[in-house]
Amino acid sequence: MDLAGIIKEKNITQYRLAIQSGIPHATLSDILNGKTKIEKCSGETLYKLSSALGVTIEDLIAESIEKTAIERSWEHGLPEYLQHDLDAYKQGIKEKSSLLDCLWGELYGSINIAEINEGCITHEHAQYLRDKYL
Repeated sequence: MDLAGIIKEKNITQYRLAIQSGIPHATLSDILNGKTKIEKCSGETLYKLSSALGVTIEDLIAESIEKTAIERSWEHGLPEYLQHDLDAYKQGIKEKSSLLDCLWGELYGSINIAEINEGCITHEHAQYLRDKYL
């Protein structure tokens, strides 16, 4: 269960959790909004949250780590043409290529072909790639 789910289960407000844990409300809000990934928080922050909620640190970060692992796996092991276009697009962003619009178009087409024509990636997989890169 993620932090929002734990808070709901414990029937506690964000404000109350911020006070009980000693974590600034803005920091807690950033974690809950996804602006800050919980697994990137300091040990002290995780300890304060887990203590205030009466759960383990592992309980706080397990779902986030699992989600990150799934997302990373969705960027590897793709059909060769899609992997090529994804890598080219990432490289284009990194190098601030003047051909970024072309690379974008190639990636867009490759995602659609992999999902619709060939069925080698699921709709959810395709949507993840679109949301992240397009």
